Amino acid sequence: MAGMCAEPLTYAVGDIHGCADQLDRLLEGIETHAAGRPRRLVFLGDYIDRGPASARVIETLRKLHWREPDSVVCLMGNHEAMLLESLRTPGADAHWMVNGGLATLDSFGVEEPAALPSDVLDWIEALPTLHADARRWYVHAGFHPASPAPDPDARNRLWIREPFLTEDRDFGRHVVHGHTPQGGGRPEVRAYRTNLDTGAVYGGPLTAGVFTDRAAAAETFLQVRFG
Repeated sequence: MAGMCAEPLTYAVGDIHGCADQLDRLLEGIETHAAGRPRRLVFLGDYIDRGPASARVIETLRKLHWREPDSVVCLMGNHEAMLLESLRTPGADAHWMVNGGLATLDSFGVEEPAALPSDVLDWIEALPTLHADARRWYVHAGFHPASPAPDPDARNRLWIREPFLTEDRDFGRHVVHGHTPQGGGRPEVRAYRTNLDTGAVYGGPLTAGVFTDRAAAAETFLQVRFG
């Protein structure tokens, strides 16, 4: 009964990039931290490419969303967008391959994007590019500072770096994002945004920011490193 009355927690998870072992351990850490309190999980995209186990990451996330559709949100990242583009545009598969797509194909045991399981492709295609709560926008890459909030341009949501990263724009809610790996294993915390991509696939930790309704910024961070 105490858990039902407790303040809900939101755990936002940065770029995973096929690091399934780290994801499994982070999910265990989240459940331990939540300790039975109501919680929401928001995954910020880039589940695939570069790392060794994209197929298992997708399987884990799909199962989570299927079991808890009202408390698990999976956003699209630019790497999921590249996969989809490789199926639509002649020659786009080459761009995806040099950005880690080959590792994704290997993890599924196929040799070309069209051979990926149709149910996986359907799931990826249906991913939203934005989630919001009363205090925060959750997005993979960010918003253009000259755009209204939230930025209506899906490409910006998936791909933008500059000028979003250097202009401290107040979008009315704190922006929680990934996309740009941070060195040193620490999330980037600024006045109006938090970057949770701590480079798990490059040897950094996989990071979850822990958010409540009391404040827009994260109260703390949970991290899992490789090994």
